This record gives sequence, C-alpha cells and structure tokens, in this order.
Amino acid sequence: MKDKAEVVIVTGSSGMIGSALIHKLAEKYHVIGFDHDGYPFPPAEAECVSVDLTSDDRMDFAFKRVRYAYGNKIASVIHLAAYYDFLGEPSDLYDKVTVKGTARMLKYLQDFEVEQFVFSSSMLVYKPSSPGVLITEESPLVPKWDYPKSKVTTEKVMNEKRGEIPIVMMRIAGVYSEEGNSIPITNQVQRIYEKQLSAKLYPANTAHGSTYVHRDDVINAIALTIEKRNDLPKEVVMNIGDDETLSYKELQDIISTEIHGNKMPIIAIPKWFAKTGAFMLNLFGKAFIKPWMIDLADDHYEMDSSKAKKLLGWKPKHGLRETLPKMIENLKDDPKKFYQVNKLE
Repeated sequence: MKDKAEVVIVTGSSGMIGSALIHKLAEKYHVIGFDHDGYPFPPAEAECVSVDLTSDDRMDFAFKRVRYAYGNKIASVIHLAAYYDFLGEPSDLYDKVTVKGTARMLKYLQDFEVEQFVFSSSMLVYKPSSPGVLITEESPLVPKWDYPKSKVTTEKVMNEKRGEIPIVMMRIAGVYSEEGNSIPITNQVQRIYEKQLSAKLYPANTAHGSTYVHRDDVINAIALTIEKRNDLPKEVVMNIGDDETLSYKELQDIISTEIHGNKMPIIAIPKWFAKTGAFMLNLFGKAFIKPWMIDLADDHYEMDSSKAKKLLGWKPKHGLRETLPKMIENLKDDPKKFYQVNKLE
C-alpha cells in the first residue's frame, strides 16, 4: 500500500520519459503530473495538474492544488519540462521556459517541505572529448548552442535559488528505445531505409560519436535517485549514459546491415558542401539536417557514468548496439507507425 506522505511531482509528465516514469513511480508513490493544458495528458495513474512554467498565477494555482490535496510534504520533484528545438535559431523560450520556469518552481517550492529536486540536464553541456577520453562530472562545460546553454544557465540558477532544497542535476545522454524516440538516430535510420543520397555522405570524422542511454535505464536511475534521496549529497551532479559509445560509422554499419543486409559506404565530403546541401534541402523542403549542425558533426561525447553507479547502485541494462536491431525490426514490421511515433516526414 502507498504511503500517503510519499508525493512525487513530475513536470513534462506527458512526454516520452515522463509518461514511462509515471507508470513506474505510481506503483509506490502518489504522483502528480505537471503539464500544459490539453492533449497529450499524463498517464491516468497520475493526477494531472495544468501549469504554465512562464506564469506566476498558473504556478501559484498548481501548488495550491498540491497543498490542498496532498499536504505540505513532497518527496521529490522530477523536473523534465524544458524548451528545445532543432532549428538552431535564437528563441526567448529557452529563457522563459527552461531557465525562469525552473527558478519560478523553486520559488514556490520554498513554502513546502521538499526532500529533493531533480533536474534533467544534458550531456551536451560538456566540452566535446575524443575517442577513449571519458567525460566526467568535473569536465569543462562548453555548451555550443541554445539548448545546452539553457541547461547550464539553469543549473547555476538552481544553485542560487534552491534554498534548503537538496538538488540533483542529471546530465543525461541521448535517449532512445526500441520504438526509436531519438531524433538523431531515427533520422539516420530514415535516410538509410529510404536509400537517400545524404545517407552516404558525411562531413566529419566517422570514428566520432555520442553516448546514448535507453529510456528504461533513465527511468530506473530517476527511481533510484528518489529512493536514495536521504543518502545523497545536498547538491550532486551525475552523468547518466550507456557503458558503450558507438561511433557514427558503427551506427551506420549496424543500421544499414539490419535494413538492407550489407554495410552502406560513407563518402567524406567538405563541410562547405554539406552546408550548401543542407541549406538547399531546407530551402525547398523541411529537412532534419540544418546548416548549423554541420559545424558540430565532429563533436565526440563519451561519458563516464561511474558516479551514478556508485551513489545509486545503478547500472544500464540496455545498450544501443543490442537495441538497434529491435528498433529496425519495429520499423520493418510497421513503417507507418514507426514514422508516426518518431515524427518523420
């Protein structure tokens, strides 16, 4: 039976991670899903509380509802909600939603007994490394575009505004699942599946890559973070990622072999050529690859998650190498569904 005092708030509760997290947490906690008005809604296991991170009135109303229904004690706040896009253009929503929205939440939480506030940050806050060089929590922060920049700024705000609330900053690798759910990976899958010319062209070092992490492993890490909240430092940063980091070439080889039965060759092209091609594709259509992404194609992110393993007793149970064949199987079984789930054009 649930302990009535164990209340967990999940923001971004209708999202890919938030929904799955609620399914797991609802077995043990009273879960409140903070989300925007309208569809999609959080899972039925959570009470849905409509909130706008940019509005004091809406935030005040949401927390009045929490106090009225559940009292003054909150075991954990899992803050997943944030603004992001892949347009590469400046947006004041990074500041309004991610930075100031988090500060606003912490302001209203000062009136509660909060045992923990967990912020979903990103691997992309770090300065890129090189193959074999692991990124730790002490590695330099050099975010290169607006999304990770907003995460770094928000981490600083949390340190300033947390008061007595213990905080956990999870710097999470790129998330994937058997259904796809990773924009970079599923777009690479699409290019290879459709035998697009762009699938064979690459303007960077194919030995470079990025760490990813399975959605279920992220959820387990968060669940353990809540469970062990009284044993953690008052301020802690943890990397959450797979044990293995695949290079771009390894991804290409696995995906193309699973789809077409053979490895698709990669042809090196200059960055200026790739930028021109990306510009033209977006000029006459809506392509995933934007010109600004070309400058980041050489970046390599290889994370060390040993701190989370030590503090939480967490270990990833999945790997991208083993999950990709299942992802491709789902694509082949129902291409239309795969495209819809992953919002592929």
